[in-house]
Amino acid sequence: MGSTKTIVFIHGLWMHTSSWQQWMYYFNEQGYKTLNPAWPGDSATVAECRSNPASIANRGVTEIVDSYAKIIATLPEPPIVIGHSFGGLIAQILLGQNLASGCIALNPAPLKGVWQLPLSVLKASFPVLGNPFNFKKTNSLTFKQFCYGFANALPEKEARELYDKWTIPAPCKPLFQAATASFAGSETKVNTKNTKRGPLLITGGEKDNQAPPILGKASLKKYNSSVISEFKLFEGRGHSIAIDNGWKEIAEYSLTWLKKNGL
Repeated sequence: MGSTKTIVFIHGLWMHTSSWQQWMYYFNEQGYKTLNPAWPGDSATVAECRSNPASIANRGVTEIVDSYAKIIATLPEPPIVIGHSFGGLIAQILLGQNLASGCIALNPAPLKGVWQLPLSVLKASFPVLGNPFNFKKTNSLTFKQFCYGFANALPEKEARELYDKWTIPAPCKPLFQAATASFAGSETKVNTKNTKRGPLLITGGEKDNQAPPILGKASLKKYNSSVISEFKLFEGRGHSIAIDNGWKEIAEYSLTWLKKNGL
């Protein structure tokens, strides 16, 4: 038997890293080792993050990517990376740098070069991008904003439970870096021309307001098609795809895809 494969889970904006717990249990049971490192500045618990937002402020994409790269460097071999939302973009950056053996990007933020900007994305991002003075600050979603950006496909009761359990303040800088990537900055650039990278799966949720499927499909088109690159649409699903009551469907699809590609 070869060495046990490791999966590194990468959370996105406004989600605490502990939101990956059920995924980690699931993949542990399937024989994988799992890690869920926090972003720089995040505290160990949701409550601590909420009480100390200043430590999360002014963290940019490159700093976050570098923090994961350092952790990956301590592993015996490149891991599989699974990221959600902005974590999905970070996972793709790591894959492009040959730091991962394969990547699953769940409803990811768009990479540099994706120009499509649906109205729902503008509305979901406006609480941050509407004020340029937010650049070095943190932002906490109101429940109403969470319902629109994450939980629009869920009953209000479940949306409230997820909001209370997992949401934390997020640095605003990554959103600004993604929003201005088309004409300035390279923080969200992915090496999509890399033909030595591992397999890539990008997912989309049909009802996702935060990262609509059009963004994931546009990102996929940037990649060299000589390397495995796939897109999977989940009908009726929103941005909460990794944490809501239907998470296991996504995890099971992810496992099947990994096995199919020898990961």
